[in-house]
Amino acid sequence: MTRKAIGLILTFVLAGCASSRSDVKTPIPPPPVARAPRYLPEPLDSGLRTKARDIFIAEAGATDPFLRCNVIEAASNVDPTDAAAIVLKGLSDKQASVRFAAAVAAGQMKLVDAYEPLLAMANDPNQQVQAGVLFALHRLGDTRLSHDLERLAGSPDPHVRGTTAFVVGLLREPSATKMLTTLLSDRSAGVRIQAAEALWRLGNERGLKDLVAFSISGYPDDQIIALQAIAETGDQRVVQHLRGQLDNDYTEVSLAAARGLGELGSDEGWNVAVPAARSKDPRQRSLAALAMGAIGRSDLQQYLKDLLADQEPGVRISAATAILQLRGSAMARSSAE
Repeated sequence: MTRKAIGLILTFVLAGCASSRSDVKTPIPPPPVARAPRYLPEPLDSGLRTKARDIFIAEAGATDPFLRCNVIEAASNVDPTDAAAIVLKGLSDKQASVRFAAAVAAGQMKLVDAYEPLLAMANDPNQQVQAGVLFALHRLGDTRLSHDLERLAGSPDPHVRGTTAFVVGLLREPSATKMLTTLLSDRSAGVRIQAAEALWRLGNERGLKDLVAFSISGYPDDQIIALQAIAETGDQRVVQHLRGQLDNDYTEVSLAAARGLGELGSDEGWNVAVPAARSKDPRQRSLAALAMGAIGRSDLQQYLKDLLADQEPGVRISAATAILQLRGSAMARSSAE
């Protein structure tokens, strides 16, 4: 996501906002990745940024709960002030995945107005939502129920165990290391990857080692999640590994690597993201937009403007997120320098 933990499309894999691991298909080898063009900063288009914010408002009432999840995450991560109303509304959504997204967003934002609603949700019928609520309450300073996360980590439901690992990682509490290390041996691959991501957020090298293994697994969806997680801590040691995935046989995986590099200050994924913005596959267009947002170069506005008018609402939300992430100043590290 932005650099926060909840990533569009990817973040809620275990929370029910995205599909399960994709079937492995025979890929077509891609051409080598060219260097990014020289960066010539452009003024940020205020009108385009206004349209991006309008997208969040327009899609907040979408009938598709997946889109409502995306709107909550995107709005809260790029402009917390404007997102408060959307997040508060999400806490009472009839769909558990949306309530979970709203609870986590409220915790990340430390949204004080959400405290009372969150407290009333502590016994939500959905245990994944409970995990999100406990995270949010902890972030808001109420740790009375935080020990219940250990109970949820032992749930017979792998989705609950994975979601618990996810939120515990967001808390960045070193005391959770033992719990997360145990979950690294879970019978569910989804739980193991979330535990590895959480441990890496704590700076645990075992988490990084396992994420690297997932990033070269036979499942593209696992590779995407792992590559994004590897970049989250800002550790420059992972740049070379991400760079090596830019020419992955699967476009989606290459886009995840491009996004990760962008979050680490490199625009090397430019020539992966820009062509994918014209893909016939809406998932690729969405991932391309997110990669552009992470790269952050203002000269990407022309491509994001087109994606903001995409026929697919999920793509429009990703484009809106990216537009609000663009920077007008030069990149910290540009491959074109």
